[in-house]
Amino acid sequence: MSDHSFEESSPTRASLIGRLKDLGDQGAWQEFFDIYWRLIYATALKAGLSDAEAQDVVQDTLLTVAKAMPNFEYDPGRGSFKGWLCQTTRWRIGDHLRRRARDPAAPQAQEDTARTATIERIADPASLEPDAAWEADWQKNFMEAAIERVKHKVKPKQYQLFDFYVLKGRPMREVTEKLRVSMAQVYFAKLKLTGLIRKEVRQLERRWK
Repeated sequence: MSDHSFEESSPTRASLIGRLKDLGDQGAWQEFFDIYWRLIYATALKAGLSDAEAQDVVQDTLLTVAKAMPNFEYDPGRGSFKGWLCQTTRWRIGDHLRRRARDPAAPQAQEDTARTATIERIADPASLEPDAAWEADWQKNFMEAAIERVKHKVKPKQYQLFDFYVLKGRPMREVTEKLRVSMAQVYFAKLKLTGLIRKEVRQLERRWK
């Protein structure tokens, strides 16, 4: 999809963070997982972890978030939720790199400073600013999450046309011949789903950014 620029969203709604404080709110936690697991997983892979380790980082990060939520106070003036989640993910990645370093049979990992107690390291989101790489991955993650959500809201045929023509970048002629549709159908699918995805991204960012 060529155009990934969308309107700037409003800050995370305190009510959404409040919902995460309730560990029994399965709907909120499922949405949180659906939105962020790819981002955490991809960040762990980029740090040099294996697939299994990256999956562990996802679980460890979600567990850290869950433990922090009862005492978490969202204050945009002190730092963004985005920045806090970024740092939390990095801490969990660091934990795995240190485990590697302690294992003589494991690949050599980069040196790291001594870790502080978890409760101390997750208490204050102040001054946690995500870098450019995290920001780029964050935007990509929201786009992928929005596309996945829209996929389940439209007819399979419409999504297939959008997937072939927009996401996979197949030539129009190939799309129309292979899927036995007209150019108008392809353009309509592109227009409709692009609009839905833009709307979904804005909604996700308002809720979780």
